[in-house]
Amino acid sequence: MVTIIDYGVGNLFSLESSFAFIGEDATVTSDPDAVRSAERLILPGVGAFGDAARKLRSSGMLKAVLDAAKSKIPLLGICLGMQLLFEKSYEYGEHEGLGLIRGSVRPMKGYIPNTEKIPQIGWNSLSLTERGRKCPIFEDVKNGDFVYFVHSFYGAGCESALTASVDCRGVPVTAAVWGEGPVFGTQFHPEKSGDVGLRILKSFSKVPKGGTAL
Repeated sequence: MVTIIDYGVGNLFSLESSFAFIGEDATVTSDPDAVRSAERLILPGVGAFGDAARKLRSSGMLKAVLDAAKSKIPLLGICLGMQLLFEKSYEYGEHEGLGLIRGSVRPMKGYIPNTEKIPQIGWNSLSLTERGRKCPIFEDVKNGDFVYFVHSFYGAGCESALTASVDCRGVPVTAAVWGEGPVFGTQFHPEKSGDVGLRILKSFSKVPKGGTAL
């Protein structure tokens, strides 16, 4: 069973539909106690980091997610949900994150070439790191597989957790991370990434409590 966290931010229907398509049970909850007792958790998110962090905190979900991570419940953050796993974000100010992934979230503007459009919207091919090739949610993913992105900010300073990046005119941009224990994040949207994304969700649905440590 996968529990999708509802804190007022995120495309929950697409995620529910994706899990149904691959034959995995998924439920949506706004109950912090259900988060603490879940088998596996999805932290979705779209929009601005600061607003999402406030909603996560005011809903009681921030503490619940941290408690779940401490209990080694597998957790997958998607898009903004991945960014919330980081220590902080510099999106329109400075905001504290969950601190489950070392690093910060920074604007792509000024980092990628000025010729590139921001937000980055569309398909890009994954370049797996050595850590990525051992990552349990990428067990059925190969170098060069394409996935779908929509973002204007990226994870920086997260080399120790980096599992995949994409090339943006010669500049590497964080695509996915794997922190301590079973804490994963994808900047791209698996639920919008066709067969590749469905394989990632299927692999995540098999990650046991405690996860797989390197």
